[in-house]
Amino acid sequence: MSPIALSQISIILVEPQSPGNIGMVCRAMANFGLSELRLVNPCTYLHPEAKKFAVSASPLLESARVFDSLPEALGDLHLSVATTRREGRLRGKLLESAELPSLLQSVPDNSRIALVFGREDSGLSSDEVALCSHAATISTAGPCGSLNLAQAVILFLYELARPADIASRPSLPPPDRALLPEQTQIDGLHTQMESVLNRIGFLNPSRPDAALNRLRQLTARAHPDQGEIALLRALWGKIEDSINDWKGSRRGGGQPQPRKGKTG
Repeated sequence: MSPIALSQISIILVEPQSPGNIGMVCRAMANFGLSELRLVNPCTYLHPEAKKFAVSASPLLESARVFDSLPEALGDLHLSVATTRREGRLRGKLLESAELPSLLQSVPDNSRIALVFGREDSGLSSDEVALCSHAATISTAGPCGSLNLAQAVILFLYELARPADIASRPSLPPPDRALLPEQTQIDGLHTQMESVLNRIGFLNPSRPDAALNRLRQLTARAHPDQGEIALLRALWGKIEDSINDWKGSRRGGGQPQPRKGKTG
């Protein structure tokens, strides 16, 4: 991804707790030519401490957009990268920070992209990571592996901005260059899928996210374009219509059940 294209990227901070950290993030963004900051349920972000640490990037701080939830902040974006250091089955495959340039190199030029960062003390939850189309990490060593929020932002931006020898970077399968769907379109598909899966008793009521997050990861790996999302919505709509008022299985859990019948 060329340095000029960094202007396509928004930074999303989920529930940041320190005004000073928000100010330092603004300064890091200004260093690399980013202009849009999105804040989800933040602390008092226009606090004097935030302006102090933003230095000349105070206008960026003052123009920040505030949202009540992460899905709202992601709504009009085409690709989002959750940043996290914690691994886990529900978090899917974590890309190394060095792999991001290869990923973003192949998306359409008009795509809106975001890097998503979590709380200073606990980062992003597994559900929040699942809302994003990809997840990435910065490899650290030692007992204190977590980075300061502003440090993490600047390291990711440096990785994207530095002169790229693309041949030497890990290559990723490029997504289809057709128009990518906005996050709200993908969310609509997953809401529809969840409704159907609940009605047929597929989901485990005590742990529905075990299946739903994996379906989100599957969709992200497939890189569907807008036409493919529309096709899937129509398919799931027909499935929903065919269910009618059937209550479905009460066993749930997404596991195939043995069929009853004669033996021998």
